[in-house]
Amino acid sequence: MKQFFHQILSSLMAILVLASTVSWTVDKHICMGRVMDISLFSHADDCGMSSMDMEKSCCNDETFTVKGQHDLKISFNDISLEQQLFIVSFVQTCFHLIEVDSEEPNNFNDYNPPPLIRDIQILDQTFLI
Repeated sequence: MKQFFHQILSSLMAILVLASTVSWTVDKHICMGRVMDISLFSHADDCGMSSMDMEKSCCNDETFTVKGQHDLKISFNDISLEQQLFIVSFVQTCFHLIEVDSEEPNNFNDYNPPPLIRDIQILDQTFLI
């Protein structure tokens, strides 16, 4: 269980590092107030109306760019004491929540069954076949 959690956590951290270091560009083509095409990393296709001879074009393009992080040399000393304390307590709490009991609790250890004075099945001659 601990190895499985460790593998998932390391995979999520690798994806987070990859997503934070890559620059993202989203390009939208809008025609008459409606989004016609959305493209990630490249230019959005136009609807064909921009090539028509019109005085005023009804189409426009919007581009949204998120710059990625290029410097990943963050040291643990750059984090304030309160942030360090939060990180340590969060990790400890997560590890204590994931602990699994290896054996099931037995609630009948202190219970003694009543003494068997007579065998009722033999007295009543009822047997389950």
